[in-house]
Amino acid sequence: MGFRLPTIRRASVMASQAASKSVEVPKGYLAVYVGEKRKRFVIPLSYLNQPSFQDLLSQAQEEFGYEHPMGGITIPCGEDVFQHITSCLSGH
Repeated sequence: MGFRLPTIRRASVMASQAASKSVEVPKGYLAVYVGEKRKRFVIPLSYLNQPSFQDLLSQAQEEFGYEHPMGGITIPCGEDVFQHITSCLSGH
């Protein structure tokens, strides 16, 4: 049975748990790494269609190319900027 993560705050909590344990990313979500400390966030795949998130992905591609140091997508911005963008996308 699937479940929904209504906000990035909840996803952030799951991300912290995932960082300490090897937890799978739920179907329909994607793990990304953000900021200097490469904090892991789990975000809905629907964010990938949003222009503001596509800008972040373009920045990631420019900075890292397709070689991401964490083995996943690394977003080159501060955690606060990332959380602001994703909170706007989630409507909160």
